[in-house]
Amino acid sequence: MKRLLSPALAALLLSACQSPPTRSTAGAAALLSPMPTAGEYDNHEQVWAALGGGGAASPAHVVVAVEAIDRDWMVWRVHFDAAQAMDATWAFRRTDATTWLPHRATIAQPGIGKNFDATQWTPLDACALRGTSAALVRADAAACSAIVPGLGAQAALLPIAFQTEGEWLRVRLYADQARGPDARSEARRVAWFGGWTAINGGGPGAAADSADWHMDRNVRLGSEGGRAPLLWRDGKRSGYSLTLERLTYRDGNVPVLKPSVVDDAGGGTLAYAWANPEATRIGLNLGWVQVGLERGGAAAIRPGSP
Repeated sequence: MKRLLSPALAALLLSACQSPPTRSTAGAAALLSPMPTAGEYDNHEQVWAALGGGGAASPAHVVVAVEAIDRDWMVWRVHFDAAQAMDATWAFRRTDATTWLPHRATIAQPGIGKNFDATQWTPLDACALRGTSAALVRADAAACSAIVPGLGAQAALLPIAFQTEGEWLRVRLYADQARGPDARSEARRVAWFGGWTAINGGGPGAAADSADWHMDRNVRLGSEGGRAPLLWRDGKRSGYSLTLERLTYRDGNVPVLKPSVVDDAGGGTLAYAWANPEATRIGLNLGWVQVGLERGGAAAIRPGSP
């Protein structure tokens, strides 16, 4: 994607960015277009299902971190996980009941959160996302394409449509147009688990009576493909990792939360368990590896517990 602007494209971009980046109040009488719940959204299961199903145009792994600034402003940090990873940050302002106006930063490190400053962002009027209900908003892709060359490579990660539904954020990025008219990322809000892991110094062949346990009490894993290395007591990696993912298996169409112990070298799964996706506590005991996780915090159980 070219980074240099022709005079014509420069004029188009300038003309599209004339709206002042000031805060507004959405119409109280109309149904407000959706603001996703703050948090991190990940399309891990969509990518996993495509690899198993062999779709012709498989989706890339996309992570979207949403931060609500106030009633009418939110910031999205979009990560595109591919052979060449990319990141982009966009601010959105709700200009009326059903319209979100994307903004790009005018400085390298704009303030986020409490330091958010609307004057550090410039609007992209041609890419405004509009809808007729609270379910879905979308941009006019043809109009938006006129200013894309001026945005550089990050334009590929510009949201041109999104829909919120429960824990789901369904987002269509500008780059998704290459995959088809309906292509989008099906991203689910990440649930975070904290707790501990313990690995025996003898590894998978450890004696049953060995007390050489190496503890890590600062484990944090996300539910959408999270991964944490199993560490020796000196902090070095053991060569094994713990993963956590929400999946829906085709046989029976049953959704599960799946913790697994994997071999870092070969990538193979050594053991796994299933839990209800709404589980608040997860425990594993493989003899040489023990795990205790709790949704949102540290687990209370300890090695050697039943």
